[in-house]
Amino acid sequence: MKDKIRCPWCLKFEKYICYHDEEWGVPVHDDLRHFEFLILEGAQAGLSWSTILNKREGYRKNFAAFDPQKVAKFTPQKIEKILTDPSIVRNRLKVQAAVNNAKRFLEVQKEFGSFDQYIWKFVNGKPIVNRWKTLKQVPATSRESDALSKDLIQRGFKFVGSTVIYAHMQACGLINDHLTDCFRYTEV
Repeated sequence: MKDKIRCPWCLKFEKYICYHDEEWGVPVHDDLRHFEFLILEGAQAGLSWSTILNKREGYRKNFAAFDPQKVAKFTPQKIEKILTDPSIVRNRLKVQAAVNNAKRFLEVQKEFGSFDQYIWKFVNGKPIVNRWKTLKQVPATSRESDALSKDLIQRGFKFVGSTVIYAHMQACGLINDHLTDCFRYTEV
């Protein structure tokens, strides 16, 4: 595992390396997975991804295994209960946004047949493959993340600014931002 060249951002601890090697940048076509990353990326806003990665199981437990049908039905009492659990980031606005976003997510599914159908149209159905040599070259946003963010906001989603959405697009493989010398660059 240590002999491979990886994107330097993932080298801090083992869980990060596993996430990089197994998930980050792999094209996602499963709506539950998209919803999971929307919740996690929204929770990450202003924090490090390592914080969220370490709390992922807490999110899975508190957010009904990332089932948008169930999360959309969370009551104010359920939100209050979630806010007492230290296994997640206990930010009221972010938890409320996750419930709101579940409702909006279901609306997008109804309109487009799936969230996957909707989101991939922003990259014309295939991943954007960048050719970055250093982390400094990797942008925080793109024209595509700007457009997707704007559309999501118009649909009533919260915590979906362009930087959050760019991170979502990277995580879900709509954008391949592995550095060119990383072993995962050609694999994804």
